[in-house]
Amino acid sequence: MQKPQMLTVTEALDVLLAAARPLTEVEVVPTLAANGRVLVSAQTSQMNVPPSDNTQMDGYAVRAAECVSGAARLPVSQRIPAGHVGQPLQEGSAARIFTGALIPPGADAVVMQEMCDVDGDAVVVRHSPASGEWIRRAGEDIHVGKEILPAGTRLQAQHLGLAASVGLAELSVLRKLRVAVFFTGDELTMPGEVLKAGAIYNSNRFVLRGLLENLGCELTDYGIVPDSLTATRETLRIAAQQHDLIITSGGVSVGEEDHVKPAVEAEGHLNMWQIAMKPGKPLAFGEINRNAADIGQAGTTFFIGLPGNPVSSFVTFLMFVRPFILRLQGCSNVMPEVYILRADFDWPKADRRQEFLRVKMNLNGGLDLFPHQGSGVLTSTVWGDGLVDNPAGNTIAAGDAVRFHPFSALIQ
Repeated sequence: MQKPQMLTVTEALDVLLAAARPLTEVEVVPTLAANGRVLVSAQTSQMNVPPSDNTQMDGYAVRAAECVSGAARLPVSQRIPAGHVGQPLQEGSAARIFTGALIPPGADAVVMQEMCDVDGDAVVVRHSPASGEWIRRAGEDIHVGKEILPAGTRLQAQHLGLAASVGLAELSVLRKLRVAVFFTGDELTMPGEVLKAGAIYNSNRFVLRGLLENLGCELTDYGIVPDSLTATRETLRIAAQQHDLIITSGGVSVGEEDHVKPAVEAEGHLNMWQIAMKPGKPLAFGEINRNAADIGQAGTTFFIGLPGNPVSSFVTFLMFVRPFILRLQGCSNVMPEVYILRADFDWPKADRRQEFLRVKMNLNGGLDLFPHQGSGVLTSTVWGDGLVDNPAGNTIAAGDAVRFHPFSALIQ
């Protein structure tokens, strides 16, 4: 029997994203609590920002025409701190003003205090300012009616600040994605437990939980499931009832003790299995049937089975699970960032699969290669700061331009 042809990375990602059913349930949350959530609708400003002309500097508000000599001596007629409204500026005078304070009527420039000398109750302006100098104009940043945040934005700190700057106290966002995880392998042991002969510590549990928490998911961890078809099927059935997505690690290869694939086929169906990528060939995607008698709602829960090798699990999550989750969350931009940088290493042996090489940026603006690219070498993911996306059948010589995915854009 001929083996089915493996999907390319692009084909596999297309399958995932085409199948994704974005969430629809909406929650209204305080803007202070909206970090990491996804906007349901575009946000439009109902005000100008700044709302009025104000000063960018500590200094003196003046009429520019009265300071053309570069040595004008003007009495200080008032003092205007931020948050206070000044009086109209008297002709032939200056107003002491502080950063953020409103420009008094009649003034058309601010001279920074470093260019002024105090002389009793007057100030000597040793500068000839242009009209408008050091003044922030009303609406300079945002005009009334301007869209400031499009629908589908995954909110980060700067988005929340922008929303707050136009007075938005609450935001309509999609509910959090509910994700279940479990891990298969009788050899797996948790840190703190005795490591028996043939056992390994379950590093994948820590990596996947951290990545899912960074994505703002509501997480249920079913822990380590025994290596049996019965136990795997039972955990899939339970997890499917209350979750949008189930993610497993391990058990998706073709060995006799790899029970995840047959368990998924028994409890639902597989849409995809095995990708032409390295590391990460055994990647499974499908859906698990829900029991309507238990939850009153028929349907399916998405399933993704990741490889058991630590680096394979890490890389396939970044390249496939992350964009899939972002699409389920309703994000408009789900594709990983890519930069074209210079390789400062040789990779002379081409592989028939698309490769993701762990690299680090150096001080010369190039990329250095971690010396051991094995799928179990988790130290490469800590030493490196990104992945080179190397096409199938491609070699790399020092000086070549390569595609680089930074971890900083993939783990948040």
